[in-house]
Amino acid sequence: MTQSRWLAVGVTSRKDFCVVFVLLFNAFTWLYMTLVVIESIPQDSSVILAFRTIFYVATIGSSLSGSLFAEKIKRLSFLYIWMTLGIISSFFLTFVYNLSVGYLSIMFLLLGISFGLGMPSSLAFLADYTQIENRGRISALIFFSANLTVVPVSILLFNFNLVMNFLILTAWRILGLVFFIIWKPKEKDSQKITQRSFASVFHDRSFVLYFLPWLMFCLTDAVEKSLIGDYFGPSFGPDFSAIFLIEPIIASFSMLIGGLLSDRIGRKRVVIYGFVSLGIAYAIIGMAPTIITWYFYLVIDGIAAGILWVTFMLILWGDLSQPTNKEKYYAIGNFPLFARNMIPLLLFSFVKFVPNANAAFSFASFFLFIAVLPLMYAPETLPEKKIEIRRLKSYVEKAKKITEKYTRKNGNQS
Repeated sequence: MTQSRWLAVGVTSRKDFCVVFVLLFNAFTWLYMTLVVIESIPQDSSVILAFRTIFYVATIGSSLSGSLFAEKIKRLSFLYIWMTLGIISSFFLTFVYNLSVGYLSIMFLLLGISFGLGMPSSLAFLADYTQIENRGRISALIFFSANLTVVPVSILLFNFNLVMNFLILTAWRILGLVFFIIWKPKEKDSQKITQRSFASVFHDRSFVLYFLPWLMFCLTDAVEKSLIGDYFGPSFGPDFSAIFLIEPIIASFSMLIGGLLSDRIGRKRVVIYGFVSLGIAYAIIGMAPTIITWYFYLVIDGIAAGILWVTFMLILWGDLSQPTNKEKYYAIGNFPLFARNMIPLLLFSFVKFVPNANAAFSFASFFLFIAVLPLMYAPETLPEKKIEIRRLKSYVEKAKKITEKYTRKNGNQS
């Protein structure tokens, strides 16, 4: 069957791509919708921050638990149960009439469980249905498409009340489950492999060498984002909020670039580029926080964040977990990304004790450069043979174009 160049060898068929795309696109957009619903609650910023923290704590706990449950149940059956749970929990919350903090906390705890429980299995499903040499571009396309929905989804949900928003969440999850059932994905043979414990994942040297820089990035980025808002936001007034609206858009497009590059030049090199560029941006903003350096930071941070998110969240753990069970790799590997969202709450009472925010950014730059050191010893997860084949194909295509141009020119002269 003829396929587009983008999908040519990324998955076994168009059907497989559609199944993977619908599963993850529906899950990520449901996550974004839930976060928008949290932001739409008429409460103080500190309370909203607490709601987000509760949601992510539930996501982390259920994600780790879900990777254990996945050992007992076939992956497809577990994914059906997970999506059904998302439907039931969303619909159950439409009967909300009590907007007390305690009641809302239980609501977002339930939604966090509904999202996190099947997340490792859905990402493992992506790893099973993609080939390693094209996992980057497929992951980037899914993440990019989901991120483009953030703005329209936010506009939609902010125009409705809480009950209507939960009905939209319910309908969206139902739609994802219906398409998932229609395409009837088949179980992969990788489900029959020997399972691994959480401790054995950390015994994997390659995993640790990638996990430590990722953990350092997530913690450093979360801390610096908190300091940026508290220390430098008021200095720029309305311009501060305006310039940071552009960053998610930049990050979305950089995901595409990161996915393509990770398939062409390898995961390790792309990750190192992301860390180094972000470290330089932090160093510059720490030394001279002017409006020009803010724009520079904005662009570099958006590019680096998009590249690192798609590479670590979707690609690397799938590469490293071959041929073992993938759920635990994804559950542990994505722990820093979800945990970083709890940092602002922890810093809420301590930001005022930071004496020099500029120095904090300089330290962040230093830590990011330190984070690159383990990557120097980490192996490239994309086989060198695949990189060489792509390089040779590129050379052949360039030589072919030059030959055709030369032949056409000589033919015209004759």
